[in-house]
Amino acid sequence: MKILSGDIGGTHARLALCEVEGAVVRRDIQAIYESRRYDSLTDIARAFVSEHHIEVHHACFGVPGPVQGRQARVTNLPWEVDADVLERNLAIDSIYLLNDLEANAHGLATLSEDDFRELRPGEAGAVGNAGLLAAGTGLGEAGLYWDGHRHRPFACEGGHTGFAPGNDDEIDLLRYLRAKLGGHVSWERVVSGPGLVQLYEFLRERDPEAATAELTEAMAAGDPAEAVSNAALQANDSLAERAVAWFLGLYGAEAGNVALKFFATGGIFLGGGIAPKLAELLPTSDFITRFQDKGRMRPLLERMNLSIVMNDKAALQGAASYANRRARGEHG
Repeated sequence: MKILSGDIGGTHARLALCEVEGAVVRRDIQAIYESRRYDSLTDIARAFVSEHHIEVHHACFGVPGPVQGRQARVTNLPWEVDADVLERNLAIDSIYLLNDLEANAHGLATLSEDDFRELRPGEAGAVGNAGLLAAGTGLGEAGLYWDGHRHRPFACEGGHTGFAPGNDDEIDLLRYLRAKLGGHVSWERVVSGPGLVQLYEFLRERDPEAATAELTEAMAAGDPAEAVSNAALQANDSLAERAVAWFLGLYGAEAGNVALKFFATGGIFLGGGIAPKLAELLPTSDFITRFQDKGRMRPLLERMNLSIVMNDKAALQGAASYANRRARGEHG
């Protein structure tokens, strides 16, 4: 069955025409659009359909934000999305909306072993619920409930829960962010691309002499988070290295929170754009230490598998897989 699928992010919108056969999803046509250049998801989808001269009867879009019924208000974009309006405007019979991380979670079952990089093995033969975190433009989170036969993904907005400092430096960071942001500080404010920039700027205020002109110029000329990440990966900027190391520790702390809340004995997966890019640094970072530093629950967390999702098309494939099941009358 041919499905139009979309992975809509705050920075980029990825669309694909997919052919779905059982658990196998093939992406036949793909395109990437700059989200903020368009006034709505309808405009992006219409551009894709028009440019590639395609005709489909079913579509599914993963959108960043809470989906309630057939409507969604998109986080980090000034959009409201209504599936009924999309169906009328695009002349598509059935359109489904998923939270973007829920779409990612559906996509895990469509990937191969080569699409994962194990950060730490879990207990042999372990089954159960799983969790997915994806740091990128924001911090997305989703759960996968184990029903005894397969995982059933569900959305949440856990990235917007309150940031909890784990040491004195992070207490200072919280005070800094509260003053800067004017109130609630969520985990997304520190574990995301913009969050990495916040960490770097906090450290730069503490130690201005450590800042380099090269990185300052690179941050001003392009994507600041990417500039900080690249400098850390190249190991040529001590302040960037400190910011990224701190970021990975915080990522681990929040991953541990998700693991406990979802009782994720089936494992924790790291998706999004940042974890794969920093995959070489993750094993030697404080990620695992902070992940399992949960007091009396440490033995439980030590037995959980940790894996990085290296394939950035999981959400596209997950949306297509979900739409295929719904179109066939199956529950998602």
